[in-house]
Amino acid sequence: MISWRKHYKKGLIAIGLLFSTGASVYAQGDPQKGQELFKANCTACHALDKQLIGPALGGVVDRLKKEQNLDKDWLYKWIKDNKALRASGDKYANEVFEKFNKTEMLQFPNLTDADIDDILAYTSNPPKEEPAADANAAGTTANDKAAIEAEKARQLNSQIVIAALIAIAGLLIWLLIKIRQLVKLQQSPELAELDSTRITSFSAMYEKYSYVGKGLVGLLALFALYGVWNWLMWIGVYKGYAPEQPIYFSHKIHAGENKIDCQLCHSSAKYGKVSEIPSLNVCMNCHRTISEYKGKYLEPGKDREFYTGEIQKIYAHAGWDANKQAYTGKTEPVEWTRIHNMPDFVYFNHSQHVIAGEQAIINGFNAKQKDASNKIDVVCKACHGKIDTMNVVQMANNFTMGWCIECHRTTEVDMNNGYNKEYFKNLHEKLKKQYGEGSKITVDAIGGLECGKCHY
Repeated sequence: MISWRKHYKKGLIAIGLLFSTGASVYAQGDPQKGQELFKANCTACHALDKQLIGPALGGVVDRLKKEQNLDKDWLYKWIKDNKALRASGDKYANEVFEKFNKTEMLQFPNLTDADIDDILAYTSNPPKEEPAADANAAGTTANDKAAIEAEKARQLNSQIVIAALIAIAGLLIWLLIKIRQLVKLQQSPELAELDSTRITSFSAMYEKYSYVGKGLVGLLALFALYGVWNWLMWIGVYKGYAPEQPIYFSHKIHAGENKIDCQLCHSSAKYGKVSEIPSLNVCMNCHRTISEYKGKYLEPGKDREFYTGEIQKIYAHAGWDANKQAYTGKTEPVEWTRIHNMPDFVYFNHSQHVIAGEQAIINGFNAKQKDASNKIDVVCKACHGKIDTMNVVQMANNFTMGWCIECHRTTEVDMNNGYNKEYFKNLHEKLKKQYGEGSKITVDAIGGLECGKCHY
């Protein structure tokens, strides 16, 4: 009896140790904190459920223990300084390096053991994702809700107007019928004789009142000429132009939600004459590892699967195999539709405006805005509008000659700008004498209205 109790107690102790050891694998870290650390340090190369540049990290602790008999001490060394671990001759460290095309992993000496425990806890027991319905609710901003309500109100107003027009048309027809009936009832032989003497054709009326007819014809000709002239003047002016693109790209997600700088993608806008359409290589800098959309923002009528499908189009055009994490060599150009396009006879230099005129343009634009919400923080928005709020980019301004001239007449030259200060070094004194000390010197004063500045 004593022997049984002794072994029973030992069994309980052993079971307790087993459970405490198993639980400690996950209890040593906080998955919530680990999720934040993982997103900040690991997502560029790793995912939990699939291979990216590096292997999938879901369940990595158990997998290493089972397959390689390695514990978390090995992971501490690998994460903090994998290069030193490989240099020490560690067999598995070198196998991993060879397996993933000798792509060297970043070193994270700044991460403490507690940080790594949090990350590993996240890979072993990740928190549940928010339900899609909650994400949709979170992703719909106040502006989007207002836009939906405005669209519903517009449709309701349209239906009311159409119904009212139909009712008015019916009333007019009824009145015409009643008037015709009254005319027939009141018509007498005297009235019939009088009608016979009246003008009954357009040609007879024209002969009697030819001078009036000629005047009307002349007036109509003037209106027609004005219409043709007005139509010619607006050729090539496409404010509001928003064409459908082969790959859906939301500037609101990229520049608005994720705060990506315009010049990261449009790199030549600052130092080049033309702001080019980014190549797919630029897209792949990020989307090599971002293969699906997990953001909270969702445009009304679209879900995450839609955005993920557009990312897959990038892969197809770039020839990228996400499973093998390698390029296939089979590429296909993307036929983007250019939105902002100057005529061939117009010279426009982006660098001149972005470098020399950046602060002056921003200050000049904001000075004209009565509503603080319309003010801008980057020079690009002065011409292209608030791109960071656009799901589909459209032309925000007319881009006419008059529009450009008006800007040159009202935008003050920033003489403290390093470029202007050097370029107009000998012109400063002349401008002060011509316009007076402390007077406002606008772009037109330095040749902003000269034909040859903008036309070849």
